[in-house]
Amino acid sequence: MRTGAQALIEGLKQQGAEVVFGIPGGAVLAIYDELSHAEIKHILTRSEQGAAHAAAGYAKASGRVGVCLTSSGPGATNLVTGLANAYMDSIPLVAITGQVPRAMVGTDAFQEVDITGITQPITKHNYLVTNADDIPRIIAEAFYIAGTGRKGPVLVDIPSDVANSLCHKEAPAELDLPGYKPNYKGHPAQIRLAASALSKAQKPLIYAGGGVISAQASAELLALAEAGGIPVVTSLMGKGAIKEDNPLCLGMLGIHGLPAANWAAMHCDTLLVLGGRFSDRVMGDRCKFAPEATIIHIDIDPAEIAKNIAVRIPIVGDLREIVKEISAEAKLEPQKDWLVELEEAKDRNILVFGDRRRNDESGEELLDGGAIIDKLTELTEGKAIITTDVGQHQMTAARHYHPAGPGLFISSGGLGTMGFGLPAALGAQIACPEQTVICVTGDGSLQMTLNEMATIKSQKLPVKILLFNNKSLGLVRQLQHTYCDENYFAVDMVGNPNFLMLAMAYGFENLRIEDPGDIEPTLKKALNNGKPTLIDCSIPKDEMILPIVKKGQSLNEMSF
Repeated sequence: MRTGAQALIEGLKQQGAEVVFGIPGGAVLAIYDELSHAEIKHILTRSEQGAAHAAAGYAKASGRVGVCLTSSGPGATNLVTGLANAYMDSIPLVAITGQVPRAMVGTDAFQEVDITGITQPITKHNYLVTNADDIPRIIAEAFYIAGTGRKGPVLVDIPSDVANSLCHKEAPAELDLPGYKPNYKGHPAQIRLAASALSKAQKPLIYAGGGVISAQASAELLALAEAGGIPVVTSLMGKGAIKEDNPLCLGMLGIHGLPAANWAAMHCDTLLVLGGRFSDRVMGDRCKFAPEATIIHIDIDPAEIAKNIAVRIPIVGDLREIVKEISAEAKLEPQKDWLVELEEAKDRNILVFGDRRRNDESGEELLDGGAIIDKLTELTEGKAIITTDVGQHQMTAARHYHPAGPGLFISSGGLGTMGFGLPAALGAQIACPEQTVICVTGDGSLQMTLNEMATIKSQKLPVKILLFNNKSLGLVRQLQHTYCDENYFAVDMVGNPNFLMLAMAYGFENLRIEDPGDIEPTLKKALNNGKPTLIDCSIPKDEMILPIVKKGQSLNEMSF
């Protein structure tokens, strides 16, 4: 016999949890007391939001379920942004929160909130545990739900008296979840239809979403693409599903995407969508998206099929197995005329990033972010794990960093969460201690969770922070330039700290890039010093992320 807290820690160990990110509090004292004796590493983050994002970074980098643990009330509510982010980006998390004793639930007790009610729309499932005997089963179910089907976050809320009560039961040998039955087997008739459509296509295109990486289907994607000479575009979350130096890869699709990728989507006659959800960031004006295409959509989540756009051939199931079956069924031959068209489209649409090679009045070349990320890709060979926040730096990193494989580009896609990048880098470095981990961020985003620099230092992690410092909320400023007649309001970051002194205060090495000549030597120094390092990059405030698809425009109406 053991307590509920002991049963919880036992359950985490049985599920293979090696790391827990969190902050203790009164409602989880018993749980933390047991955790202190367990062979599970605890990372004390500096905020609960940081704990959720760190668990997400850990999950994305490792492929395992991330775990975070917080107390009740504000400790729990501070997880909300991280849970919403994980829900939209299909990241497997188990979040454990403390709760006031059962007798006090509903009385507005100190640090009481209805966290299960609050998080119901942004979790795959959640539990309020009312009996310690249920803990072994619930923990097993939580990990199973989080890590199967379309992955996502699960929350387990445990009242403090339940954690202290005796638990008499063990985890069940088999889980019985009548309401949760992910479908993995694709419908044979639909697979035959998809194979036939691809076989007949004269202008086929594959759109690879984040589901390719979640399903570990990169090899199957590559085999299908190469067998049929089918070009591939990716979403932001799909970056790394195929190497971007592959001649068949056209790069990222969408309103911030590459012209050749967007052109291909607008002119293909058959579009095979693998684990993508047709977000507004991908389609632009959805009424104009892929007007000539027969769309084949494969996804593990039936709710995504035809949610945003009509689909001719839907297939629900595990896309790795389904892609294998389509490859075996289809009779594919490279469409040489189509590939020539795409090469010509590339030549016509040379991508312009910001104001590269723009000179100021003195005639000196100004620094731009694209050149920095280009050199970073070269020096790391795309093998570093890159995390990003949200803003202009995110799009620069997405366009210029070419990951050598899946799981090396970690960003906040669906929710667009400023403050995600640094704690995600912390989690990724814990998951992959031998790899180089770099957080690409902006001065606005970094200041939302920069307290996690203390966590990084305390854990002796060599995380690098590549700070694009334009003293502005750059992407909002760009939107105001485009849609508000250049009325720049509430976007200048007046009062920014001296980031180099801040880095010193947190025990980080500090470096600066001020002009193009600084890029290579500074990056080399940071990448080779084995220490946590902040690199302050002086980015011009008026740099734009171009080209872009404006509101109401189709993907082939990019504004340069």
